[in-house]
Amino acid sequence: MKLQIRMWLLVALLFAILYGAITGIGSYLGKGSITSYIILSFAFVGIQYMVGPWLVSMLMRVKYVSQSEEPELHQIVTELAQKAGIPKPRVAISQISIPNAFAFGRTQSDGRVAVTQGLKSLLNKDELRAVVGHEISHLKHRDMMVITLLSVVPLIFYWVAQSFIWGGIGGNKKEGGGLGALIGIGAMLVYFVTNLLVLYGSRIREYSADEGSINLGNPPYQLASGLYKLVYASSRVHGSARGQEEIHKLEGVKALFLNDVSRSWKEVRELKELDTFSNGTLDQNGFFELKFKEVKLGASEKMMEIFTTHPNVLKRMKQLAALA
Repeated sequence: MKLQIRMWLLVALLFAILYGAITGIGSYLGKGSITSYIILSFAFVGIQYMVGPWLVSMLMRVKYVSQSEEPELHQIVTELAQKAGIPKPRVAISQISIPNAFAFGRTQSDGRVAVTQGLKSLLNKDELRAVVGHEISHLKHRDMMVITLLSVVPLIFYWVAQSFIWGGIGGNKKEGGGLGALIGIGAMLVYFVTNLLVLYGSRIREYSADEGSINLGNPPYQLASGLYKLVYASSRVHGSARGQEEIHKLEGVKALFLNDVSRSWKEVRELKELDTFSNGTLDQNGFFELKFKEVKLGASEKMMEIFTTHPNVLKRMKQLAALA
């Protein structure tokens, strides 16, 4: 409930910013009314809400699979959904090379859980169950719908900024061309601020989903181990030119993943003390010792976290160890 209140407050704040911007631009162009501005604001968000799952399916190359095709995955999803008290989501395989998992959909009854091609061969059954439990928790908390609504606002401001600064809106007028450029710069600043708010919303929901997976009966170490394997595998994908290209294409939807794949190479270094043999496996004793250690981030790490879709992975490991 606490998470949902914070997320919906973010939606209200971003909608207010969007309405204010539409009103300002409409007044500058001399078109529209208060009623039309409200309708337009809702229309932008509504369109994103309707087409969001389709866009995710297209970008992630999602293929829905039957129980006969993926019996183990279906069994895990069915059992965890029953424990969570939500309708069983549709089960899918994402045809991308980055090992990961994600949940999306408009509502709980429209929920979908997908794992990428390389995930099942990377994790053991307990780790897979813990990772899927994390995604089921996103559906239970309904935060995937809120993130879908939130993410459209920065995109609108980015489009407005491009239109006014580089698209020539207002530029053909002898008077007002400078004002048009000023609006474009203002829109770019608002894009920056609203994007930070969306990133904040994305980060706080990850802690809740981690805890949600534990509440569904998954041991904290299994989730932490699965998370570390994903970070380690993502860093290897990030190290190839083809992998970097794929990560770049998925930049707009990477908030759906279990970890920030763009930062995996750095996160592996942060967790190197927990990988005793440097083989991509989390040391169990080192993980449990985190429960009694203080995790301190430097100024640069704290600053970087503000610009990421996911919390600092070492902080997540510390929280999971505390739940052990």
